[in-house]
Amino acid sequence: QVQLVESGGGLVQAGGSLRLSCAASGSNFSNRGMGWFRRAPGKEREFVAAISGSGGSTYYADSVKGRFTISRDNAKNTVYLQMNSLKLEDTAVYYCAARPSFSASISSREYAYGYWGQGTQVTVSS
Repeated sequence: QVQLVESGGGLVQAGGSLRLSCAASGSNFSNRGMGWFRRAPGKEREFVAAISGSGGSTYYADSVKGRFTISRDNAKNTVYLQMNSLKLEDTAVYYCAARPSFSASISSREYAYGYWGQGTQVTVSS
C-alpha cells in the first residue's frame, strides 16, 4: 500500500513559481513511476508530467513543457513538480500519483496509476 501526501500549493501571481512536493509512504518507491495530474474547474483531470523510477526519464504535457520540471529524490521518497512562468490556465487541483510496485516506466495514462494523493490547490491570479 502507498500513501501520497501533496504539499506546496497556494496562490501565486501569473509569471510566478511554485514547487509542489509529494511524500510517499510504503515500499519500493524507487521502483515506481510517478506522475502529476491536475483538474481545473469544470474540466476533466489531465496529465501534467511523469518520471521513471530511477528519475532518468521524464515526460510532459505540451501545455507545460519548458515551464514545469518533475524530479524525484528516492532517498526521501519524494517527487517534486517545479512550476515556473505560471499562467492563469494552470489554476487547478494538482494530484500526485504512483504506479504499482515494479512499474518503473513513465506513463501519461491515468489507468496506469494505482495510488493517488488528495490533491493540492494551485491558484494563479492576474
